[in-house]
Amino acid sequence: MTWQTAIGILAGVGLAFLLARQLLAASARRAAEPDILFGRAPDILENPRLESTGTVGVHRLLGEWNGLPVQIQTVVDTLAVRKLPSLWLMVTIPEPLPLRSTFDLMMRAAGPTSFSNFDLLPHAVQVPSGFPEHAAIRTDDPAHLLPAHVIAPYLGAFDNPRMKELLISPRGLRLVLQMAEADRARYGVFRQADFGEAVLEASMLQDMLVQLAAIRRAILDWNARTT
Repeated sequence: MTWQTAIGILAGVGLAFLLARQLLAASARRAAEPDILFGRAPDILENPRLESTGTVGVHRLLGEWNGLPVQIQTVVDTLAVRKLPSLWLMVTIPEPLPLRSTFDLMMRAAGPTSFSNFDLLPHAVQVPSGFPEHAAIRTDDPAHLLPAHVIAPYLGAFDNPRMKELLISPRGLRLVLQMAEADRARYGVFRQADFGEAVLEASMLQDMLVQLAAIRRAILDWNARTT
């Protein structure tokens, strides 16, 4: 064996070792990602548990809150054209409601997203007076749409410019919030959606759940009065 061959073998072994270390480090980061993202948020839930989604970048936390089932999920959205990728937080109470149609309010709607079927709903609805500026509403059945006055008192969450969507359907209701936007420099050079130290604060989750529970109670009260 010549010295050139020996050096080549050693260089190959060194490169393989470096790649293996990088793969192990990346695997460890992915494994720890849900715990980092959700932070102390599980502390306000009963029976909190992580559920595997099988999708990179999508993490799901399940539990109960005040007797209601709760699903918290993060989604990375890279579909928006000429925009940085976003990390979205979806907080859902998947408890059936006495409704016959879907009500979907989206802020600054600008094309398809990876977290919502807003664009697939066939009917656009005129936004009532007093609703947030830049809101759009769509439904699958305008004849049975939830009256605007039932929801109107509970739209204060949209004072937060990062609040994106309120979805109300027969299967439950959901708020969607932009947790973070990708680092511009890293995404521009490496095309990697790096969200830095993004973490779900327990107080933020608590506020969103309180808001959803209030809307749910308003819908149940309205239904009791009208049936």
